[in-house]
Amino acid sequence: MRRLALLLVCLGLLLPHVALAQSTRETDRLIAALDLPGVLAVMRQEGLAYADDLEAEMMGGRAGAGWQAAIDGIYEVARLEATVRPVFAEAVAGHDVGAMADFFDAPLGRRIVALEIGAREAFLDEGVEDAAMLRVADMEADEDPRLRQVEAFIDAGDLIEANVAGGLNTSLAFWRGLGEGGFPARDMPEEDMLAQVWSQEPEIRAETTDWLRAYLSLAYEPLSDAELDAYVAFARTPAGQALNRALFAAFDRMFADISYRLGREVSLGLAGQEL
Repeated sequence: MRRLALLLVCLGLLLPHVALAQSTRETDRLIAALDLPGVLAVMRQEGLAYADDLEAEMMGGRAGAGWQAAIDGIYEVARLEATVRPVFAEAVAGHDVGAMADFFDAPLGRRIVALEIGAREAFLDEGVEDAAMLRVADMEADEDPRLRQVEAFIDAGDLIEANVAGGLNTSLAFWRGLGEGGFPARDMPEEDMLAQVWSQEPEIRAETTDWLRAYLSLAYEPLSDAELDAYVAFARTPAGQALNRALFAAFDRMFADISYRLGREVSLGLAGQEL
């Protein structure tokens, strides 16, 4: 009996660790199926292009020698993954990670991931993005059923509201970075920063809506109606909803961190120019 009791105690101590290991394996499988490194590699290219625009607009193209090194560090893929991975893993914990991994580890899921990454890569060319915007306008005029499918996917994930909220948080983080760097927002009260950010909400909402419709229409163009319907159906499941929330939690954290660091680097650069 003592041996049996001891065995049961040992099993009680072991089972949580077994469950945790299984959960970790499933999360790792999901992250691999979502091709997180591939997504972040494209986001790095987007970020480097944005930083070039930021440097031109806010510093007149006269950033100091340390600017490029700082930007490279901010958008280092390994650093971005170190920010995203733990937040994502914590956010999906307790949900049906197996169902998420099963969907994206299947042929359709892997194809969807490749198409989404490919469309982001294509959008690095502004001409491609402009053409996609025009294509959506034509789809709207023609009452194309595919656009309705794309909008159903957007609605399933509440993508507009989630992206607008993320955009506002990112903007606020930038202003806080400016203040932390000491110039020019060093004396701006928090309520003034919030007012400045909220004044951008209509513009962020309009740009988000247009971008999502164009990007997703391009990404999912090769999918059949049945395949896109299957993706929309998954997005509406509890697992799909939990995955969507986890992705936004992880990437919002990453973008807020990036934006704060960018604001600080801009502020330091402007202060250096003033000196």
